[in-house]
Amino acid sequence: MPAPHREVRVLAPAKINLILRVLDRRPDGYHNLWSLMQTVGLEDELRVRIRSGTAGVRLTCSIPDLPSDGRNLVVKAASLLLSHVARAIDVEIELTKRIPLGGGLGGGSSDAAATMIALNRLLDLGWPLGKLADISAGLGSDVPFFFSAPTAIVAGRGGDVTPVSLAGERWIVLIHPGFASDTKQAYQALSARRTGVRPLSPAHERIGPGTGLSWDDVILHMENDFEPALAPAYPIFTELKQALLNAGAEAAMLSGSGATVFGVFRDEPSAREGCRTLGRRPGCFSAAVPSGRRPIELQDV
Repeated sequence: MPAPHREVRVLAPAKINLILRVLDRRPDGYHNLWSLMQTVGLEDELRVRIRSGTAGVRLTCSIPDLPSDGRNLVVKAASLLLSHVARAIDVEIELTKRIPLGGGLGGGSSDAAATMIALNRLLDLGWPLGKLADISAGLGSDVPFFFSAPTAIVAGRGGDVTPVSLAGERWIVLIHPGFASDTKQAYQALSARRTGVRPLSPAHERIGPGTGLSWDDVILHMENDFEPALAPAYPIFTELKQALLNAGAEAAMLSGSGATVFGVFRDEPSAREGCRTLGRRPGCFSAAVPSGRRPIELQDV
C-alpha cells in the first residue's frame, strides 16, 4: 500500500542588500562579492508534498508564465537534494509568488532554500542547515544566505556566509517599478563605468560576527556598487530613491542589481504612510514590511 501524503507549508522571505560591493573578477569569470544581506517580511509561500514509490518533481505556480520545469530554481533545488537520497520520491510543490520577479530581492533563491528545508523535514533527513547550504551552493549566489538568515555577510560567489546580529528594528518600504533588471547587463554597465576596484572600506571590514551592529551603524555605511552604474540607463531608480527619502526614509537604495528600490523607515506608521504615498505611482508594486525577524519558516500541515 502506498505511503500517505505528507505536506509542509513554507514561507520564503525576500532579502535586501544593505551593503553590496562588487570586487575583483575571479578566475572562473565571476566576481567576488561582499554584501550585508537582510531578510524582510515579504514572503512567497510553498506547499510541499511527498509520496514514496514513484519518482519525480512537479511544480505549479500562481504565475502561469513562470517556468515550472527544470529551468525553475525550485525544481532544481528539489532534484538536487533528491540526488543525494537513495529513495524513489514523488514531490509535488505549489508555489504562491508574492516577491516580484527580477526585483533583486532573491525570491527564486529563497524559494529554492525553502524547498530544500521542506524536503529535509518531510524525508526525516535531519541534515543541519550548513549541509543544505553546502549542497545548494551551485544553484545560485543568493541561495546559501537563506540558510543563515535573517542577517549575514555574504562573500565570494555567495557561498561564504557569516551570520551577524543586527540590533534594533526598522521597517522597509519596497518599490518595484514593474520591470525586471537584467543581472548580466548590470555587470556589463559596472565594468564599463569603472577603471578599478575599490577595496572594502575600514567600516565594512570591521563588520563581523562579534560586531555590535546596529541599524544606525548600517544606515551610515549603506552602498550598492550597481546603483551609480545603472543610474544613466534607469533614471527611475534615482527617482524612486529620492521619493523614498522625501517620504521620510532614513536611507534608500537599490537592492541587488535591481529593479527594486527600498527605503529604511524608523517605525511601522511612517513606513505605511510612505508606502501609501508611493503606491500611487502607476505600474509600481509597493509594500511596507518589517525588517528580518526570522529565517525561513516551516509549518506542518
